[in-house]
Amino acid sequence: MSGRAYSQINLHFVWHVKSNQPLVTAEIEPGLYRFIRNYALKTNGLIFHEVGGIETHVHIAVTIPPTLLISEWIGQVKGASSHYVNHELANRKVFDWQTGYGVVSFGTKDLEWVVNYIRNQKEHHKKGTTVERLEKIAHDEDDES
Repeated sequence: MSGRAYSQINLHFVWHVKSNQPLVTAEIEPGLYRFIRNYALKTNGLIFHEVGGIETHVHIAVTIPPTLLISEWIGQVKGASSHYVNHELANRKVFDWQTGYGVVSFGTKDLEWVVNYIRNQKEHHKKGTTVERLEKIAHDEDDES
């Protein structure tokens, strides 16, 4: 593929803790989010916008290059972040991510809105003002709570 291609592929991802257990605690959350951000920033051509969530799930917004294989990349992010939490932050196995994830594309004009939605996850869930399409994931039946 030519290095002269123009693209603007904005994506919102969401994924959940296995069995939807509330395990992303206040002690784990800052380190987990920092790790996800830093991991994403190591991806060539990717622009990282935001990470956030609540105890049971994580949201991120990124702009990806057209050469990035989405399913492979998000699998690597999930795997590396759970390994980091279990082996570096907690020094014991505290959780796994569910198998599935949700991904939604959005226009650049909606970037600020998506970033603010992610930043205010706790408030949206508390008030019941979540946006269904940004909260949906696909997952194995075994992972349902």
